[in-house]
Amino acid sequence: MQIDVELRNVTKKFGDFVAVDNVSFQVGKGEFFSLLGPSGCGKTTTLRMIAGFERPTEGEVYIGGELMTDVASFKRPTNLVFQHLALFPHLNVYDNISFGLKIKKLPKDEIQRKVKEMLNLVRLSGYEKRKIKQLSGGQQQRIAIVRALVNEPTVLLLDEPLGPLDLKLREEMVVELKRIQREVGTTFIYVTHDQGEALTMSDKIAVMKDGNVLQLGTPMEIYERPKCGFTADFIGRSNLFDGSYEDGMVEVEGLGKICVSSDSSISEKCSVIICTKPEKISIGRKLKGLDNILEGEIKETYYQGQATTYRVLLENESVITVVTLSSGMNELFRLGDKVKIGWNKESTTVIKA
Repeated sequence: MQIDVELRNVTKKFGDFVAVDNVSFQVGKGEFFSLLGPSGCGKTTTLRMIAGFERPTEGEVYIGGELMTDVASFKRPTNLVFQHLALFPHLNVYDNISFGLKIKKLPKDEIQRKVKEMLNLVRLSGYEKRKIKQLSGGQQQRIAIVRALVNEPTVLLLDEPLGPLDLKLREEMVVELKRIQREVGTTFIYVTHDQGEALTMSDKIAVMKDGNVLQLGTPMEIYERPKCGFTADFIGRSNLFDGSYEDGMVEVEGLGKICVSSDSSISEKCSVIICTKPEKISIGRKLKGLDNILEGEIKETYYQGQATTYRVLLENESVITVVTLSSGMNELFRLGDKVKIGWNKESTTVIKA
């Protein structure tokens, strides 16, 4: 696989504060790659080092196989879409998109062709003369993206560009952004704190915390097989319990032995965290045929249309979350109901504590 971006042992310090700590990863050509994590984890600083707006304190950044240490931001084969878009309000749509092309002094007919292609790409043909203030939030978002793409960068960098949009528009733009990336084939590096955005759009995700990359993998790998408690809890809701692993079982205080899949990488009698996703747990008054079955009491219930979430108090006073698809055929439980919950061992991930 051809590599478009590579970070090698990159560290960024601001005085005594370490914003990014010895980070290394590769982004393949044509990938949609997301940097995912909470505020202050170092993801935007990492993006700015790729763009050339920040210089690494240590380590190296490569784009297209070329070392970028001494290359100014405006000379790098990248373009950046900011959270607040930075469109020129005094220019119309055509002039916003063509701005960079005019600076390069491309022929007028070539500029017209490229602008037309970009507007076709985002389904805004005929909007050339519209003022920016006449566009909806989603339309402005599309114009900002194609203004960056029209210069044909090797890598498009996006710093939480969907943040200002309301929920419905954001959901629509997630689908639209992935479609655009797939059609143009440009490598995208996307910064977000929203797990749903990252899971939906990405080919690869780097989960960051405190300046470190905790896990790198496909959305399915990150969600189904988290490698640490933070990733397990940050990527979707998870039920986490501490215990001691021995021979395919984990002893959890107050709950007894929980059956898990054997893992040769986990030492016997090792302290572990077990993780089970709420949607992989069954709930009912009578359960059979599952590897793990526990008893509890409904303490909270949330009907959410397509799904119902239950919070179940267990014998050891811990609470486990269960999510079931809503259906007229499903029994709805009420506060105080005694229930059983259960899951199979394949649905539990064992993480070294």
